[in-house]
Amino acid sequence: MPERPPLPVKPAAPERRCILTGRHGARDGLIRLAISPDGDVLPDVLARAPGRGAWIGVTQVELDQAIAKGKLKGALARAFKGAPMTIPADLGARIEAALRRALTDRLGVELRSGAVLMGTEKIAAAARAGTVKLLAHASDAGGDGAGKLAQAWRVGQDAEGTGMKGMILPLDRAALSVALGRDNVVHLALINAAAAARVSGLLARLNHFLGCVPTPDNEPPDDTSGANPIGAGVDDMIDTKGE
Repeated sequence: MPERPPLPVKPAAPERRCILTGRHGARDGLIRLAISPDGDVLPDVLARAPGRGAWIGVTQVELDQAIAKGKLKGALARAFKGAPMTIPADLGARIEAALRRALTDRLGVELRSGAVLMGTEKIAAAARAGTVKLLAHASDAGGDGAGKLAQAWRVGQDAEGTGMKGMILPLDRAALSVALGRDNVVHLALINAAAAARVSGLLARLNHFLGCVPTPDNEPPDDTSGANPIGAGVDDMIDTKGE
């Protein structure tokens, strides 16, 4: 019998180092900062800007504290080798907006690819059939509708008796409706595993930056955030040695 070829080895996810905490984490879980041609430090959440970048894995509150205390300025000076730069006072708000835009843009892409279902009846039928890979609800969704869809999902996943509820998005129905170009989008489901992983990754990064704690069935994959441990703030984790 001929010897079977070895299975391909999945490459390890690239890691980056948070300039504020010194901790390493998956690149897709951290946020890249870049310097614009005008010298402004700006978010590069898709990591596409040319040139040198710096990575952070802290929450918005921790980032605002680091800016106020001058710690981000010092960390960026080391990361960018003393290049002239200006840190916008609203950098945290700009990062949040960029992360939200990345999430809504991704949802639009997945919709156009046919991976997104909307409408209670369609989602319920797919959930009971076991084809829903990710169930999500707007932040202002009613508990009754979300609960019924979650029950159908648990049936389809053979997970009755568990606490699976689906993800609560940090987007209300108005934001979801604009992102998906539909009226009154309250619930959505992804029926493709790869699409669900892409959306989950972006959602985990946004939730972490906002300081949101995911519910048990919404937990992102291990160490996707690359963040400091719960309870440890920037002051506890600050790296004073530079890169």
